[in-house]
Amino acid sequence: MAKPERLITPRQVLRQWEPQDFPAFAQLNADPEVMRYFPATLDRQASDALAARCQALIAERGWGFWVAEDIASGRMAGMIGLHIPTADLPFSPCVEIGWRLARPFWGRGLATEGAQAALDFGLNVLQLEEIVSFTAVQNLRSQAVMQRLGMQADAKTFMHPALPADHALAEHCLYRIRPR
Repeated sequence: MAKPERLITPRQVLRQWEPQDFPAFAQLNADPEVMRYFPATLDRQASDALAARCQALIAERGWGFWVAEDIASGRMAGMIGLHIPTADLPFSPCVEIGWRLARPFWGRGLATEGAQAALDFGLNVLQLEEIVSFTAVQNLRSQAVMQRLGMQADAKTFMHPALPADHALAEHCLYRIRPR
């Protein structure tokens, strides 16, 4: 097992999951607005399983989708970090950067701040050759974060293989960044 990495930004700590994070994460995953660009909300069992997978991957590698803890309130804001997707994506193998925050933490630049720390870790510490991010083409807020991070959009979109081709969220855009 690797030592879990902990990243600190001016307003957040990105850290390993703890049992007390699971209820707040379940509440976030049950919010239809938070999950608007995902196929469905998650019930408590599915949310806990996702959190446990994130926790196990961080224990194994030392990094992953960390809990994003708001320093000012001490509350779990959501998750931010790096992940190796298991879906058979057209650009696999890859490491993606992603985020999911509870609504009270939206609009404050926390996704960008935390993602920048994760991106710096991936490019400078892990020395990854590339980090990607992808989302449904309708998700303009996440695309704005990708752009603020300095990521570049691919010219072509792709159909996410985990969704039926006629699903409203099947068409995805891909952003990439390489070390400067």
